[in-house]
Amino acid sequence: MGIISTKILPCVQRLSDPRWAFVRGPVQELRGWTLLLTDEAGHTGLGYCHAMPTISTDGEGARAGLDFLLPRLIGRDPFAIAEIMQEVENALAFQPSVKAAIDMALHDLAARRLGVPLDVLLGGKRRATIPQGRIVPLKAPAEMAEVARALVDEGFPMIKVKWSGDPDLDVARVAAVRQAVGANAVLTIDANQSYSTKTFIRTFARAEQYDIALVEQPVPAFDRQGLALVTRTLPVLVEADESAGSLDDVYRLVADRAVDAINLKITKLGGIRNTMAAAAICEVGGVVPRLGAAFGPSLLQAFSAHVAATFRRIEVPCELSEHLHLTDDPFTGLHAGGGIVTVPTATGCGVSLKKHIDSCERP
Repeated sequence: MGIISTKILPCVQRLSDPRWAFVRGPVQELRGWTLLLTDEAGHTGLGYCHAMPTISTDGEGARAGLDFLLPRLIGRDPFAIAEIMQEVENALAFQPSVKAAIDMALHDLAARRLGVPLDVLLGGKRRATIPQGRIVPLKAPAEMAEVARALVDEGFPMIKVKWSGDPDLDVARVAAVRQAVGANAVLTIDANQSYSTKTFIRTFARAEQYDIALVEQPVPAFDRQGLALVTRTLPVLVEADESAGSLDDVYRLVADRAVDAINLKITKLGGIRNTMAAAAICEVGGVVPRLGAAFGPSLLQAFSAHVAATFRRIEVPCELSEHLHLTDDPFTGLHAGGGIVTVPTATGCGVSLKKHIDSCERP
């Protein structure tokens, strides 16, 4: 039974905090596209295309990529995921978020046809729940402390403190957060490329007293040598995010042991298959793989939860709960709360649309 139709639905979500911001700027709404692939028996697979310019790609650019690729799927066997995705890779340069949406929808459709949860297709889950961390966006130190305290009170074991590249202000931010959350909460820092290497090392020396467990992407993505110097210098885990934008990037970071951990995202790496391959590279090379915050609806987080469930170990909490501060989620079926995400046990990714929007159909 082949694929007989495709559908693209807009997915626009607002943030419950209209002042949410990171170093690249404020994020007031999140735009993306939901992809539906339907076969002759009426099974439908879902995928999500991230389309946020400051993180992935422009919304209309992503839509154009989907429109270009989707006619190639009509009549195809959804179980031929590897073959289809190789053709997709050959046909379209770049656009990993577009390719990820197709990859997700194919996996979801295949699992739904078989009547099994997605993790069964990935080799089976090793755990039923995924521990979670949450992000504290850029604000004044006192405001960030208030946000962090509320998240810890909700049961999240790890807090990620955003930094902006201002040493004095950033140290004040982490100091205020540590005082607010107490000694037991795990604190990490995410500078989103905002520092030069030596400036970050000096700044971390001032913040080290606040018991930081991990620092994420302190230097520009292109500065792999600078990232490696930070890794060799700091006594805590150093994690790549923007520097790990492809399987080739992941391989080089692991082969050179330039980092201790890598933030993996399905939308960034072009799909589930690439994300699983990246995790395997990390595990073989002694680098910690982690599913980080890829902003999007619960549909995207469900896919990530199934992938994380297959990891050999989860040494650092994942970040699959950021959809909790987004409104207008059109999906249901993912349980998140108390500092964990529960891996869905329903067929496919385990998440379903609350309602269908019949516009934007592409037969």
